[in-house]
Amino acid sequence: MWVSPEEVLLAGALWITERANPYFILQKRKGHGGEGGGLAGLLVGTLDVVLDSSARMAPYRILYQTPDSLSYWIIAHATSRKEITEHWEWLEHNMLQTLSIFENENDITTFVKGKVQGIIAEYNKNHDVKEDDDTDKFKEASSKFRKLFGMPDEEKLVNYYSCSYWKGKVPRQGWLYLSINHLCFYSYLLGKEVKLVVRWADITQLEKSATLLLPDGIKVSTRSHEHVFSVFLNINETFKLAEQLANIAMRQLLDNKGFEEDRSLPKLKKKSPTKVSALKRDLDARAKSERYRALFRLPKDEKLDGHTDCTLWTPFSKTHILGQMFVSTNYICFTSKEEMQCSLIIPLREVTIVEKADSSNVLPSPVSISTKNRMTFLFANLKDRDFLVQRISDFLQQTPSKTCLERELTGSLNSSDDEAKEFLKEQAWKNHFTEFGQGVCMYRTEKTKELVLKGIPEGMRGDLWLLFSGAINEMATHPGYYEDLVERSMGKYNLATEEIERDLHRSLPEHPAFQNEIGIAALRRVLTAYAFRNPNIGYCQAMNIVTSVLLLYAKEEEAFWLLVALCERMLPDYYNTRVVGALVDQGVFEELAREYVPELYDCMQDLGVISTISLSWFLTLFLSVMPFESAVVVVDCFFFDGIKVIFQLALAVLHANIHQLLGCKDDGEAMTVLGRYLDNVTNKDSTLPPIQHLHSLLTDNGEPHPEVDIFKLVRNSYEKFGSIRADVIEQMRFKQRLRVIQTIEDTTKRNVVRTIVTETAFGIDELEELFVLFKAEHLTSCYWGGSSNPTERHDPSLPYLEQYRIDAEQFKGLFKLLFPWANGAHSDPLAVRLFRLLDHNGDAFINFREFINGLGVLCHGDLTEKLKLLYKMHVLPEVTSEQEEPDSAFEATQYFFEDMTPETSMSKCFTTVNTAHERFSPNCKSGLETILLKLNAPDYRHYLKLWNQDSKSKTERTKDLPKLNQTQFIELCKTLYSMFSEDPAEQQLYHATATVTSLLLEMGEVGKLFCATRRDHQCGDRDPELSEVRQQGRRRNEEPSPALQDIKLDDASPKSAMLTSDDEAKDDTSVSSYSVLSAGSHEPDDNNKLRCEDIADDTVLVRSDEGDEDKKKKKKNCHAEPGADEDWAITFEQFLASVLTEQALVLYFEKPADMSARITNAKNVRQVGRKALLSVSDYEISLSG
Repeated sequence: MWVSPEEVLLAGALWITERANPYFILQKRKGHGGEGGGLAGLLVGTLDVVLDSSARMAPYRILYQTPDSLSYWIIAHATSRKEITEHWEWLEHNMLQTLSIFENENDITTFVKGKVQGIIAEYNKNHDVKEDDDTDKFKEASSKFRKLFGMPDEEKLVNYYSCSYWKGKVPRQGWLYLSINHLCFYSYLLGKEVKLVVRWADITQLEKSATLLLPDGIKVSTRSHEHVFSVFLNINETFKLAEQLANIAMRQLLDNKGFEEDRSLPKLKKKSPTKVSALKRDLDARAKSERYRALFRLPKDEKLDGHTDCTLWTPFSKTHILGQMFVSTNYICFTSKEEMQCSLIIPLREVTIVEKADSSNVLPSPVSISTKNRMTFLFANLKDRDFLVQRISDFLQQTPSKTCLERELTGSLNSSDDEAKEFLKEQAWKNHFTEFGQGVCMYRTEKTKELVLKGIPEGMRGDLWLLFSGAINEMATHPGYYEDLVERSMGKYNLATEEIERDLHRSLPEHPAFQNEIGIAALRRVLTAYAFRNPNIGYCQAMNIVTSVLLLYAKEEEAFWLLVALCERMLPDYYNTRVVGALVDQGVFEELAREYVPELYDCMQDLGVISTISLSWFLTLFLSVMPFESAVVVVDCFFFDGIKVIFQLALAVLHANIHQLLGCKDDGEAMTVLGRYLDNVTNKDSTLPPIQHLHSLLTDNGEPHPEVDIFKLVRNSYEKFGSIRADVIEQMRFKQRLRVIQTIEDTTKRNVVRTIVTETAFGIDELEELFVLFKAEHLTSCYWGGSSNPTERHDPSLPYLEQYRIDAEQFKGLFKLLFPWANGAHSDPLAVRLFRLLDHNGDAFINFREFINGLGVLCHGDLTEKLKLLYKMHVLPEVTSEQEEPDSAFEATQYFFEDMTPETSMSKCFTTVNTAHERFSPNCKSGLETILLKLNAPDYRHYLKLWNQDSKSKTERTKDLPKLNQTQFIELCKTLYSMFSEDPAEQQLYHATATVTSLLLEMGEVGKLFCATRRDHQCGDRDPELSEVRQQGRRRNEEPSPALQDIKLDDASPKSAMLTSDDEAKDDTSVSSYSVLSAGSHEPDDNNKLRCEDIADDTVLVRSDEGDEDKKKKKKNCHAEPGADEDWAITFEQFLASVLTEQALVLYFEKPADMSARITNAKNVRQVGRKALLSVSDYEISLSG
């Protein structure tokens, strides 16, 4: 490629000059390529890899130099000799003569530089090259990455790091490349090259490894290999980026959403690191935004703009607290350096004034922010105050003015003797609001946490849930959204609404609020509205229990937004169809149990209790296993402190029952112990009437059990297990998410194989390998796009067998790798034909079952099945511009009509079939033999066969196949000729094909003469002009049509002995079959007479007893090519009988395919985009040299 001219100091160092003229020099890097170089070349190549110089310089370059100057300028470089040679030839033809005109060297230099820059500008304009922020060094590294690993341009490199890869016990120093979809490694040391490619979607484990020899290493595990990388300059940065990319891949496996680059990032600053790509900055910004949103419970589309150290003046403690200010599009947030000392969330919709206050030694660079509820926040010690204030002002101008007014939290109970505790709680919260503020802008401190642990008053619970969960922000910024959603979802029914209706009356049936239609209707509206908001989740069991509790303390719209916060932010992926989030947290809980209650962990694992309890406890937040008045206290803490509360409480319950659990003998006994303990968790402060817990009714055996106070249990969980941190939980979640999603993928594979193994001759291992390849092709299209949207190919609501689908382009790649007939230049057209045949519903996709059905016939079918498939592939109509969607085999029958009666078919090929079967294939039964048996067997066999046909009405019969016209026959011949390339018996197969082709050609000619004679006989008297045309047609038919002559001569010419003379082609069997065909064709049957009818441009034989409606249905044009004869046609029986006369063809089509070898080759030759990655895959490492 042409590059902007850059001066080179030493032109000859480490380079070899290959061509030169007075102005330009073409050079090759030492150590590149297999020839020459010696020890010096090996050392240069090694240094290039280790020092990363190969990322900055391509192996070929062109230098410009004036004759009398020692200065050199690089003007072009390339990764291949072909590309650099094209540039060199262009310079010789277009520049040398022009440069000879100049007299001044400076003018020559100026002209060359301007010309090269003009070429670059024109190229960028013509190829729509967009400017980006990537540095030149990184662009060169990306180019090297794509060249080394055969990646297409769509595969974006994120970053690359120097490291060592351990191949056995030997470390290989090289470079680790992390792209959006792959982890790659390359090393070249003293002539030995190592390449490794692993898809992120195939990784089952990613963790830091620390040993005495490798203190800082990263271990990457797939289903079949473990790869260890070490000696990183910055292992933390590398590992975090790898984690993030693996997470993106898991998300893609989970919901089929690919990676979309963020185009709204600010431009790269000049002081930024030279190697950081725009994509790396994008991912870093995403990671920071995710942490920011999780810390302050903000909406999932909020993006962090920046953060800075500062101090916050706190009026309640009269001190300046050190911490960090975070600014995003819609919020200003603050958190103290000391955990839980103070945090603050200020929505910009609440801000009225942002101003710079007077600076002093005590209060340097202060900024004052005032809100609508008359609160003022004073930040100081801001490093870049002017920029910060301007940034906040810009965001304020973009903030919509329409907001929801916050109402005061006043409570709903009056003081009384029975409700004294509740009244005291309310007073405590009111005092807290007075001191720390009220509403979303409230100072959140350790005192806030203490009040939550003591219990939220009944009348304030719903509002505080909204506040602590962050749902209040989404509700305030989406006024009218819920009402609109309810209106749009009313009266619509789908799978989710059916499940909702089924579970409505199972939602807290013991509570009075849901024993009438009012409560049930509200629950229905909230669940249905959310199912329409998020169809990926729709509805999941346990959502009804949680939502019913939300409705008891919040209004309908508030309950809806609380459910949104719960499902989409606080419990991610919990309520999808596979409850992935709950399974992930189950794994996290197992890790925590191993760490915090190790003496109990082994016992619980042996009993299998952890997996049972965690799903029911986590999915419903203990609402289904605790008395209602106690469980809502758990929900209070959950909305304030997040998922760590659930883990802490679960560990506390196990710890409290440790001795009883250690004495349990089976899981049933352990579940009984835990169930009785939770049934007796009480809330003595509750003012609610006692509600008999449904779970306790089912498990109570009448024995008394000591009561457990919920507040003591919660406080105990904080004291013993409060050290669990949210960031540690997220780290554990990542590890478990890899394991859970890959386990789900393996389960899916096993279910698919179990479903289809009885339908095919493939073994279980072969089917599993084929499913992996099929799915990999689907994922590749998701990575780099294709002719259709990936979301159309993957529908999680379908059965496992039909979830992944591929289109025609993807099928071509698999066809070349796996199908036995994929030889020669005719491979792609044949793949398209087979794809159209397998696409039964005509939606331009095939699923795994359809794929296996087609592959199974080619690999394990008998001769008749294979030939029938080959015939049907060519009998399909050609796709025209009017036919945008491929036609299925069923649609093809509308174009052709089988006009032969069983008797006529029998008489046509009786001799041929018998002779062929006696000679070559006695075990192969064609459709013709079935007809013969039917005519010659006793009556009871005939009726049994008819009954069997009725019971299997969908089974396709041979005689129902449409006829093959001349154009389609030509394509079939081309396919046969291209199919045998590289076969050991290639010459014999070509000779046999020539014989069969000649045989079928003359069958079609004889049939055409018969058709023309019958037409003249029936139609000539009525139309003299038509009769004359028919006479000319008969004279014309004495010689084969030009199209058929091409088949006889052109297709056969490349191979010797492909066609023989007429005497050789027409052996005794062929002649006898022609005689029978002619004789049988002219014997009319009185009961089933055939007559001739013109239909558009095609002529077919139809039975005389058909009605006019049946005839109209068959009026289809056969799209014959110019020169093709519309009257010419053959049947499948004729095709089958002709092939059976040639032993070479019979042996070829009866030869079984070695599928295991093809699968192994397909795994090693992985299709990457449009290029074949010949040496690397995630299954094995290629080591050469």
